[in-house]
Amino acid sequence: MKNKPPRLITSDEYKPYKEALLQAFGKKRMPRRTGKRGRPRKPCYRPPSDLVYATVCKTRVKGRVNKIVCRTVFGTEEQVNAALLASRCSRSVNTSFIERQNGTDRNRCSRKVRKSYCFSKDWDVHGAATRFSLYSYNFCWAVRTLRRPDGQKGKCTPAMAAGLTDQVWTIREWLEYPMCQC
Repeated sequence: MKNKPPRLITSDEYKPYKEALLQAFGKKRMPRRTGKRGRPRKPCYRPPSDLVYATVCKTRVKGRVNKIVCRTVFGTEEQVNAALLASRCSRSVNTSFIERQNGTDRNRCSRKVRKSYCFSKDWDVHGAATRFSLYSYNFCWAVRTLRRPDGQKGKCTPAMAAGLTDQVWTIREWLEYPMCQC
């Protein structure tokens, strides 16, 4: 994304998302030195004017969704509405896309299945399994409902739909591709 945020980011109200978005897309501001001993203060991040982030808060009663409230965290209501009007696939702030991705991720990576014997005991291995699952899905797994950006008929992966590649990769091709194009 070349440090440019997408038109609209939506999620539930999980607190770490806000800080992660600021670190990914925000403008870093270093605090002034105090001249005192000890650890220096951490940098602050300010959201850029083009960062638009909205959350969905679901209130449940006896396990059923009773009320849904959408809140704008970064950006303005006008920016959220403009992004929704420009969207080809959604007209409201929702979490359906990330929930679908999480379901696919749990299905493809047995380490994320709830109440399973395949859980991860080591964070490094868990991270490696997550990256393998995510990237192989994006480059090697043709999704029936995606359309190719060039308009031709045929299989399409999420990476093809995003314009990152022009072919469905095999796992072998993907694993053997050099990471650094020096």
